[in-house]
Amino acid sequence: MKSKNITLFFLTSFRPFHVEPNNIIDDGPQEKISAEAAVLNSRLHYYSRLMGSSDRLLSPPDHVIPQPDDIYIYSPLGTAFKVPGSDHPAKNPSIITIFAVWNTMMGTSILSMPWGIKQAGFTLGVFIVIFIGLLMLYCCYTVLKSPKSISHIDTSDWEFPDVCQYYFGKVGQWSSLMFSMVSLIGAMVVYWVLMSNFLFNTGQFIYNHAHNISEADSEFETNGSEKVICPNLDPGRNETISTLYLSDYRNTSDVSSFEQYWSKTDTVPFYLIILLLPLLCFRSASFFARFTFLGTISVVYLIVLVTVKAAHLGFHLEFHWFDKTQFYVPEFRSLFPQLTGVLTLAFFIHNCIITLMKNNKNQENNVRDLSVAYLLVGLTYLYVGVLIFAAFPSPPLFKDCIQPNFLDNFPSSDIMVFVARTFLLFQMITVYPLLGYLVRVQIMGHIFGNHYPSFFHILALNIVIIGAGVLMARFYPNIGSIIRFSGAICGLALVFVFPALIHMISLRQQGKLSVVSAIFHSFLIILGVANLVAQFFM
Repeated sequence: MKSKNITLFFLTSFRPFHVEPNNIIDDGPQEKISAEAAVLNSRLHYYSRLMGSSDRLLSPPDHVIPQPDDIYIYSPLGTAFKVPGSDHPAKNPSIITIFAVWNTMMGTSILSMPWGIKQAGFTLGVFIVIFIGLLMLYCCYTVLKSPKSISHIDTSDWEFPDVCQYYFGKVGQWSSLMFSMVSLIGAMVVYWVLMSNFLFNTGQFIYNHAHNISEADSEFETNGSEKVICPNLDPGRNETISTLYLSDYRNTSDVSSFEQYWSKTDTVPFYLIILLLPLLCFRSASFFARFTFLGTISVVYLIVLVTVKAAHLGFHLEFHWFDKTQFYVPEFRSLFPQLTGVLTLAFFIHNCIITLMKNNKNQENNVRDLSVAYLLVGLTYLYVGVLIFAAFPSPPLFKDCIQPNFLDNFPSSDIMVFVARTFLLFQMITVYPLLGYLVRVQIMGHIFGNHYPSFFHILALNIVIIGAGVLMARFYPNIGSIIRFSGAICGLALVFVFPALIHMISLRQQGKLSVVSAIFHSFLIILGVANLVAQFFM
């Protein structure tokens, strides 16, 4: 059309109609609408009441819809309000940006921090958390500034995989996709193991209280008001059998039946399929996105839980620098690569940091805000890891009893831990479909060019993902090892290799690559390779 139209929307029906620009009779902040435009709006409103909302008869064709800058919202008071275009998204202040990065980075790794510090030794573990945090911050900074090094192309809407594709072609594109999938699918496997764990303990807690069953004292638990246990490490054993005694022996057959159908590894991982497989097949994950705030509440509650437990248990520390004793671990242990693998995933945000920081109102503060966010994440991990390790009662228990999921060191009868498990279970049930949606979008989009090619394609993909989770929950429910391998694999490419190579290539193209910079960034690549290789010898 040669004549430019302006679109007006009335709020009650949201059906657009067109009037000529001369019907805007005032160019003030609230443009006045002519009587002709008001009558036209009322007439269209009347017809919209007579016709179904799905009827497109009165809707204008797409080719006559004007640009977003020409869109107004019609008010019954006779004014038209300008609608800002989508090219001007809302910007967030620094505090919101910092919180968004912190909230995105916080995940299931927080449950494995005490175990990771135990594996490395207390002193070495604290040092490694600080060192890896700084290393990951620098690599994240290089990712954040990587699009800006490409001056002759508009990179305003690029993500890091786009940068990898620019420098390394199809190899970079598919490699970044593959390693991103490792982190996402690894997280989904960890979620399945944890959901099986939480569902088992929640069901056991409810059953015990309903049938007046108490937990018996075990040789591997404390006797104080705050029970701490050293559970059996054999994943094939049903822990219900060894931790219960009956107040009424007539219930023995009922408990035996319950144990048969309610096992942490034999049955519960399969029960989750009934609930989660249909949720994974939803075409859209927008419904589950409404519950993402639960992640923040979960972390806050875990911090409160750790604080209360540490206050009640007190600190139990002895420093033995290299020699292991009966109840304590050395301050420096050769198993420290297990902690570096966990931390690589715990501090991993590199594949989405560009998008998160793009919405920062003051772009000149990006480096500062990113550094503050990493500082808060590191302090959160240290707080949980150090307090649980220090408060773990040794003696009578051994520090080596600290589990990859520290909640497993508390009995299912613990009220605060029961609340934490129940809340985390619900939160993970809502987040799991979101992770599956991200996997589906990336895999199906790259292979078929369509995020939802067919129901059977999606079903087949979901069965493979769920199958991986069920197998790990059944045969190897060690979230610490799953996290460290996932972190080391995805971190090799997206944290160490690609950011370092892109940084060196960019500096070389500008003639600014120094020998010191080349050596340092080559050392980062070697660290990433060593981090991955070491996981196979632990």
